[in-house]
Amino acid sequence: MADLSPPTHTEADCIFCKIVARELPAFVLEEDEHTLAFMDINPGTRGHALVIPRNHSQDLLTVPEADLTATVLAAQRLAGRMKERLGCDGVNLLNCCGADAWQTVFHLHIHVIPRYRDDPDRDPLRLPWIPAPGDMDDIKAVAQELTA
Repeated sequence: MADLSPPTHTEADCIFCKIVARELPAFVLEEDEHTLAFMDINPGTRGHALVIPRNHSQDLLTVPEADLTATVLAAQRLAGRMKERLGCDGVNLLNCCGADAWQTVFHLHIHVIPRYRDDPDRDPLRLPWIPAPGDMDDIKAVAQELTA
């Protein structure tokens, strides 16, 4: 029977930690004492980049507050620079937390994805779902679970 337990990942086998340590190459866009921003080598759009904390944290649920704050602020700065210098029409920030949420590198990272209106060559991404009204009773029940 296949092992269905979540993968375990350490700093020693983390490709993002190796980028921070300059053991692997990256096109670095910005860095400070807490964060590193670099180009995604599997871009969804022109200019797609990643922002990570220098300190290893597996995901959104394990990152210390100070590292999360610094990472989000660095993503905000980069998003502003993308609008200014790339002429994009918008920017998505995306975090995938856990393998079932499409996380493939287990070091917290925020995708900073420039979006280009009416330019399919520069912006092939589409939402993975079509937003539609939900069942209000179910929405209420979930809200109660989250606030209990």
